[in-house]
Amino acid sequence: MAGAVTVPDSAQRVAVVGGGPGGLYAAALLKRLDPSRSVTVWERNAPDDTFGFGVVLSDETLGGIEHADPVVYAALQRHFVRWDDIDIVHAGTRQTSGGHGFAALGRKRLLQILHDRCRELGVDLRFRSEAPDVDRLAAEHDLVVAADGVHSTTRDTYSHVFHPHVATHRCRYIWLAADFAFDAFRFEIAETEHGVMQLHGYPYSRPSPDHHPSTRPSGPQNQSGASTVIVEMREEVWRAAGFDELDEQESVARCAKIFADALGGRPLRSNKSAWTTFRTVVNEHWSHGNVVLLGDAAHTAHFSIGSGTKLAVEDALALAACLTEQPDVASALAAYEAERKPVVASTQRAARASLEWFENIGLYLDQPPRQFAFNLLTRSRRVTHDNLRLRDASFTEAVERDFGCPPGTPPMFTPFRLRGLTLRNRVVVSPMDMYSATDGVPGDFHLVHLGARALGGAGLVMTEMVCVSPEGRITPGCAGLYTGQQAEAWKRVVRFVHTRAPGTAVGVQLGHSGRKGSTKLMWEGMDEPLEEGNWPLVAASPIPYRPDSQTPRELTRSQLTDIREQFTSAAWRAARAGFDLLELHCAHGYLLSGFLSPLTNHRTDAYGGSLERRLRFPLEVFDAVRAVWPAERPMTVRISATDWAEGGTSAEDAVDIARAFAEHGADAIDVSTGQVVADERPEFGRSYQTPYADRIRHATGRPVIAVGAISSWDDVNSLILAGRTDLCALARPHLYDPHWTLHAAAEQGYDGPGAVWPAPYRAGSRRPQTGRTDAPKPRLTLGG
Repeated sequence: MAGAVTVPDSAQRVAVVGGGPGGLYAAALLKRLDPSRSVTVWERNAPDDTFGFGVVLSDETLGGIEHADPVVYAALQRHFVRWDDIDIVHAGTRQTSGGHGFAALGRKRLLQILHDRCRELGVDLRFRSEAPDVDRLAAEHDLVVAADGVHSTTRDTYSHVFHPHVATHRCRYIWLAADFAFDAFRFEIAETEHGVMQLHGYPYSRPSPDHHPSTRPSGPQNQSGASTVIVEMREEVWRAAGFDELDEQESVARCAKIFADALGGRPLRSNKSAWTTFRTVVNEHWSHGNVVLLGDAAHTAHFSIGSGTKLAVEDALALAACLTEQPDVASALAAYEAERKPVVASTQRAARASLEWFENIGLYLDQPPRQFAFNLLTRSRRVTHDNLRLRDASFTEAVERDFGCPPGTPPMFTPFRLRGLTLRNRVVVSPMDMYSATDGVPGDFHLVHLGARALGGAGLVMTEMVCVSPEGRITPGCAGLYTGQQAEAWKRVVRFVHTRAPGTAVGVQLGHSGRKGSTKLMWEGMDEPLEEGNWPLVAASPIPYRPDSQTPRELTRSQLTDIREQFTSAAWRAARAGFDLLELHCAHGYLLSGFLSPLTNHRTDAYGGSLERRLRFPLEVFDAVRAVWPAERPMTVRISATDWAEGGTSAEDAVDIARAFAEHGADAIDVSTGQVVADERPEFGRSYQTPYADRIRHATGRPVIAVGAISSWDDVNSLILAGRTDLCALARPHLYDPHWTLHAAAEQGYDGPGAVWPAPYRAGSRRPQTGRTDAPKPRLTLGG
């Protein structure tokens, strides 16, 4: 405990609950920025008690520390272990990717540095002390920083304000250490008789100064130092292997035996280590009065992206800055939350993607070794094809060669074959409702809209959902294929694409609105019922989409037959119009989707109940359409892989749905999500729907089309090369830039058969020059 310090009555009194890195660093910064503050830290454990081993910090975080407190930064610098390589060992092969730039040190060393800095600054450190009740702390202090970890008592006390959501996951893991330093960040995959297990390892302590390593061996070097070792596996594998019946030391010995090759036969050690499941913590609010959450109390991010301590330290930096910049505590806490929540949400999305990749690692074990390694490296979407090429060009080029990319050809510009159709690249203009038809007839707008996207270089351009009957429209502006006039209008569009954009395929998506029909145009009020001119709705069950929506009639057997025939008539017209591909719309809560989801299908006949029965009518429609659609032309199905709502379609259901359509002859599954029920709670984020496509692709062996916030050519290249999807469908980027694909080729310096500029546009195939930025700078100062 530091010596007593006389504090002026006007000085700010700060209580910090929890003596982990985040709480300690916050205490040090707050005291450094205002020495008159009284800062007290309560920590229930002893100063040298810690339950982890190594800590990884990014260069970005270290830069913030250097700027905020050079003393702490200098102390960290003396102890950091730095390395660049990641080793991925699986099936007897090791793939190495360099250029990643990690820095780590022991957790005890980090705490010691922070203890010393706090004492030097005059922070009152109270170890082996339970903090007083948070209400008392809040009454006696100007600010209470709750850094009391993932099991935060403070968060639980004010749960009615913070509204925490804590999710547990499918894997068990244990945090261990080895008394030698790995020479890289190492991922090792063990396929055991009980299932897949994985090791995550990295060095956090340097070898002795007199150690002189020789040429790098295939296993770890025989050197001093220390490494963090985390062993992880799914719950069912953990139980099958008997870990649930082993004590701590037995578990440690068993892990060392399983990963003996990675460890070079060396033992592992523990520190009160126990098997646990990761808990993802999210809070709607981070502060209550003068109490604020920090670090794991506010949020957690899975260890596979190494961000727990990093986030806590960055929280401390932001909190200290906001308290300095804002006029009072309330304003500072509001600014802190506004600044940090988006950053943390982005990190948590990446961590969730990484966590789920490892949960489902069994899906990828059959991938070629280098593709498997690339898939692992890009799992969180933080590392992409383009920046991995900057980090390690030779590794990335080797993955591309294995994939079949011709020299100088990005993955997105490799061709792909579906039945008798070969697409010249992997880009799809996603179906987008335009609500611009008159009596279902596409007009000049559709010609220009789809024609422009076809000229823009995509391999496949899809129509909007084309409705199979007047009653099957979503809005009065929806296009159809239920009359000869509509078919002739579509033929005009198809002819233009084939004539003026040769090599671009054009596909039609057929659907029926079901209970989501008879609504206003999107820009007049999306999903709002028409004020006049309504038509009656039909659906699997009489359930309105929204409380103010029209209640549909439950379809009878004879009506199901009529609708099936409407789909086949529309498909026949689509074939006559010359479309290259047909997609059956079974997603987004429209009619066929409404049969698939248990939230919208409450039928008690042969078309409701079990998933097999809910699939019956959509499969009947698929079979009928496939029967009239030309055999050489591919047919795809769009599904919603989750309803984003409790009790709805699950990821496992989605695999079964996709597998059923594949068995009936679907050439690819277009994997979307949601829009099935109005009270959905989607987890938006960059390429947030891709994991569902990834899972379906590997579980069914059928090609997939990934959709959902895929916005950059770098994302497309990454997803394709990792084997998570076969095609990428983009909507909004093609509204922003009809020539998105051609511009992606130009920006990558690609000029080949995968991206052919129309002859009239060829002069624009290079990026226009801009103002010079490399001109000589004027001399503004005198030398000497």
